[in-house]
Amino acid sequence: MSESNFVDYVKIMCRSGKGGAGSVHLHRSKLTAKGGPDGGDGGQGGHIIVKGNKQLWTLLHLKYRKHVMAEAGGSGGSNMRTGANGKNEYLEVPLGTVARDAETGEIQFEITEDGEEKILLRGGRGGLGNTHFKSATLQTPRFAQPGEPGEEGWKILELKVLADVGLVGFPNAGKSTLLSKLSAAKPEIGNYPFTTLTPQLGIVKYYDYKTFIMADIPGIIEGAHEGKGLGHRFLRHIERNSVLLFLIAADSDDIKKEYEILLNELQQFNPELLDKKRILAISKSDLLDQELEAELSKHLPPVPSLFISSHTQYHLKELKDMLWEALNQK
Repeated sequence: MSESNFVDYVKIMCRSGKGGAGSVHLHRSKLTAKGGPDGGDGGQGGHIIVKGNKQLWTLLHLKYRKHVMAEAGGSGGSNMRTGANGKNEYLEVPLGTVARDAETGEIQFEITEDGEEKILLRGGRGGLGNTHFKSATLQTPRFAQPGEPGEEGWKILELKVLADVGLVGFPNAGKSTLLSKLSAAKPEIGNYPFTTLTPQLGIVKYYDYKTFIMADIPGIIEGAHEGKGLGHRFLRHIERNSVLLFLIAADSDDIKKEYEILLNELQQFNPELLDKKRILAISKSDLLDQELEAELSKHLPPVPSLFISSHTQYHLKELKDMLWEALNQK
């Protein structure tokens, strides 16, 4: 999927339907000159509903849809006839989409299952007809309730990529290259920072037709949790990964320090990310000889780690074994 077609954030003005007005009507017929009240209730205004669709991978189809309005409910009629309900408006989204209020930033819900439906804005209730207001002392009420107004406001839909393994690292750590070697994904690869501007997904084949999904998350920089380098837009995709694969280049000045910076960015963004299983891969290890590799091993962080090279395929099979084992640990 090209980067221009991957949309993971949309802001939409939404308005649910107004409820229909209740009817003010007195029964009249050939046999009844002055009958009692028989005004019906107004119909329910249409809701705006967000629905999960597992066939979708992006919010591209909503990018240019800036206004969403549901239908108003119909007015009540005579003979206690209820007005028609307004038609609901559906917004289909990929699994892992979060809906939040644009003004307060409050999360309303998250869509995680195919076919799951959540009401984003509730339509107004229909007003009661005058038949509801008759009493012993008021036998012919000449009033009814108006319909409730619908709700209105700006809403944000954000997609969090759903993957088994998320690649975490600074720009130019070799994440895109590794994904291209382990899967059939073809991300853009270049020797400059922020080559990857959107998450890239790849299906990694394992033994006996088993597979798992790996996501190349755009590179994190120090201060990403404060929004630097589009940090918030990048970091939220990590929340839905089961295992985090930290990738640090072998030619880094200090592998342990880089790992701690990455870990701190995750912690500052969401402390729960530290509960996920972590594996450290030292990329571009074809630059090292055995002696230097052994020396660097003594100073690595206390997490499962492996020296790899996407260029020479060094230890890529062992890396897949480690990832599969981590994904299937109880």
